[in-house]
This record gives sequence, C-alpha cells and structure tokens, in this order.
Amino acid sequence: MTDHQASFRPPFCPRPACSGHWDTRGWTYRKAGFYARQQRPFRVQRYNCRTCGASFSFQSFQISYWRKRPDLLAPVFLRVLSCSAYRQIARELSVSHTTVMDITALLARHSLLFHERFLQKLLLREPVVADGFETFEYSQYFPFHFNVAVGARSHFVYRFTDSPLRRKGRMTKRQKVRREVLERTVGRPDPKAVEKEMAELLKLLPKGRIDLRTDEHPAYPRAVRRSGRTVTHSVTPSKQARTTRNPLFPVNLVDLLIRHSSSNHKRETIAFSKRRQNAAEKLAILQVWRNFLKSFSEKKQDATPAMRLGLTWKKLTVEEVLEDRLFITRIGLPMRLRSYYFRNTVTRMIPRGRIHERVFAF
Repeated sequence: MTDHQASFRPPFCPRPACSGHWDTRGWTYRKAGFYARQQRPFRVQRYNCRTCGASFSFQSFQISYWRKRPDLLAPVFLRVLSCSAYRQIARELSVSHTTVMDITALLARHSLLFHERFLQKLLLREPVVADGFETFEYSQYFPFHFNVAVGARSHFVYRFTDSPLRRKGRMTKRQKVRREVLERTVGRPDPKAVEKEMAELLKLLPKGRIDLRTDEHPAYPRAVRRSGRTVTHSVTPSKQARTTRNPLFPVNLVDLLIRHSSSNHKRETIAFSKRRQNAAEKLAILQVWRNFLKSFSEKKQDATPAMRLGLTWKKLTVEEVLEDRLFITRIGLPMRLRSYYFRNTVTRMIPRGRIHERVFAF
C-alpha cells in the first residue's frame, strides 16, 4: 500500500446514481478489505458506501481507473505536445497506435474537466483576443477553424470552439469538380458556422464585461450581436506587422504554439487529423499545458498564465495534472464542450465516428 493510499479518504460515492455522489453532507463509508492486482499498488483498499451499499475502491478515484497501462498516461501527454504522430508515439512506447489514440482521448476528457474546474470560479478582468486557427480534417477539401480566445495580458487560453468551412482559394478545374461532388454527397458546411461558433465562444467566456480584440473578419461583429454578451469590440487590420506590439499577438502566439507542438497541423503533413474530434482532443490537452505547465516566457521560465490569473500558486507538473480522476457529473461542462467530451463532433466523411459511451471507465 502506498503512502497516498494509506492517507486517502473517499470524498464522495463514485456512483452517480447515489445521493452520496452529489451531496456529501453526512455521507459515510466503511472499509471492506483489499483486492490484489499485478501493478502498483499491489493491494488496493476497498470501501462500501453506507448510503447505496455499493462497493468501490481507492482506484475508483484515480485517473488510471480501468487502464491496463497507467504508466503510459504521462508519456503520451508529453509526446502529443512534442509534435509526434500517433504511430511515432506507439513505436517509441511499443504499443498499438489505437492504444495511443485511446489514451489521448482519455487525457482530453480529463483536460476538459481539469480546465473547467478552474474556470468556474474565474471572473474576466482582462481584454480577450480572439481569432480563428485554420486547419483541415480528413482532406484539404474539409477545412475548419478553431476559434480561440486568449487573455491579452495573461496569455491564458480561455476557450475554443470549431467551425467547419468550405474549401476556398485557388483550385484547378479538377479540384472544383471534386469539391462539388463531395458537397453533393456529404453536404455543404453552414456558411454561418464561424459566426455561430464565435458567438458560442463568447458565451463560454467567464462572467464579466468582454473587451474583445479581433481582426477584420466580417463574421465577428455579427457573432458579437448574436452572443448576447456585453462586448466592446475593437478591430486590428490584418496587414499590421505581427510583432509583440500587435494587439493580436497573444492569439497569434497561441496559433504558432499549436502548429509548432502538434504534428496534425504541420504544413504538408501526413499526420493530419482524420476527424475534427481528434484535433479538438489534442487542443484540449495543449490548452492545459499552455495554461498550467508552460511558462509565460520560455526564456525567463517565469509564471504560467494560470499563475498570472491567480488560479495556481506554482507551475504544475504532468503528474499533478493527472493526480486524481475527475467526474463530469460533479464538474458540469457547458453543453458546447460536452460534445468534445462525449466525442460527438461529426466529420462529414465519417458520420458514424466512435463516440464515448463507456459505463465504468471515463
């Protein structure tokens, strides 16, 4: 038994059907022996809930719950951010690439809940810079935007949403015909997708008046009106030099970090995301890394964006981020983000992509 397990006290019943899962006032449990397993800890303490009578264990509150290879969680977290593709990570760790994909999806769900836990108690006290990071899914005929909102002073990545786009730009006659055939087959993306998802992004921001800074995209003023939030909107011309003095520098920097850290967003790569859902999962992990693990300045190794906002008092490690299992039933995700958690983001060419519907594992 580890020291952590010896001092552990179950904070609530892990069964959502039990009232002790939601209301811990007066909730009690009793110890119910141990069970043996082949990985550390080799003896795991079991408990019984006195409210519903169900049994659970110390492992029920660990992120490694129901994982055959819990030792891979931290390595995959870091390698996903090191511009490695799934198969490259799999070769290094001597596992299947589907195992790496499954672990990445788990880490993304955990990252969404981890990030939400801090944002629920945050008030907006700085200007927000927003922009669309353009990439594609399945093939270059299916581009989309990640709409990203970043703190102007803290560089904290507050939220992101996605907007499918229609392929544009210079195309040959053959490519135009191919685009028309695909659109007749799987449908054409909503021409107001950027407007709608940027409005959703504004709705997802913490409470408070929004001082929004964007480029000249024509959909952004309409999104501001659609959001229903109190927003002061200022525009920076796209031709302005992209230096540190540019008002859009915080979000431009995040765009660079996304492209630098993720193999699926590299130019002319074979590691591009086949599903928009997979790209969103990697971005959820990068969001936590950028906000809680990475210094504001790489050269100075100073405070993280989360420390600048007073959300944490130190730079976190991967082990600290992955310390506990988080429950979506206790950390309410906004509906827009629940689509990422349950893998409901649809790629038109893969309409029946795998969703998250496990009962015990999370």
